Amino acid sequence: MKNIMVLAMAFLMLSCAQQEEAQKYIGIQLWSVGDDMKADTEGTLQALGEMGYSFVEAAGYSNGQFYGMEPLAFKELVESNGMDFLGSHTGKDIPAEGSLEEVLAWWEQALDAHKAAGVEYVVQPWMGGIGHESLEGLKRYCDYFNQVGQMANERGLRFGFHNHAEEFKELEGEIIYDFMLENTDPEKVMFQMDIYWVVKGGKDPVDYINRFPGRFENWHVKDEQEVGASGDIDFERIFAYTGQAGMEYMVVEVESYNYEPLESVRISLNYLLEADYVK
Repeated sequence: MKNIMVLAMAFLMLSCAQQEEAQKYIGIQLWSVGDDMKADTEGTLQALGEMGYSFVEAAGYSNGQFYGMEPLAFKELVESNGMDFLGSHTGKDIPAEGSLEEVLAWWEQALDAHKAAGVEYVVQPWMGGIGHESLEGLKRYCDYFNQVGQMANERGLRFGFHNHAEEFKELEGEIIYDFMLENTDPEKVMFQMDIYWVVKGGKDPVDYINRFPGRFENWHVKDEQEVGASGDIDFERIFAYTGQAGMEYMVVEVESYNYEPLESVRISLNYLLEADYVK
């Protein structure tokens, strides 16, 4: 009888631990498995759902479709594999000169498609040309992002910008990323902090969180290869600031691999599921 009770308690503890892990709401940026998505969209989404990912962030929007599928059809495919279709990476550069009319018309269609798909946020993961050439060009991008953010808000969506290392360079005496944070409207533009690229750019994510609290609603949790593989990023220290950052969602992204991409994203997810500091 005593042995049965011990086994029952052990099972209960294991069950509670599994439930605790399952409550972690962790997404996957589908760029991480881009070739797999092209080769077998359905099979790849099934594999990601079985791993335990909670939601996907697309990287395959084009002409009103996601990975060649109508918005609602892609949403239903994601949900049939136990995940939410929560966010998307897409965007459009602004011309060096002239009107934004054509670009904003493109955004009208894109945001309508994302609204139809039921996503919560749309992120532009680059800033081309003039945004890195002069403060005047950078200011034009900030104003542009404010416009797109307003359009997104009107549809009940959030719009944001995703950094790379280039945004931590100086431009006419200003750090590009700092200038963007100071010249975009928090009501219209959120920032998806890519932890790896902040560190690679020679900066400290915690410093930015302290100086711009509440601006980093969304995080890309990334490392040199699989999350946690390098040992160079103090994720525990950074995750202590999720509240101050205003972080609502965390998204795994892997761009360099020690294994096949699907195995790399599995390892990355398990690292976060097992980390006590990730809630």
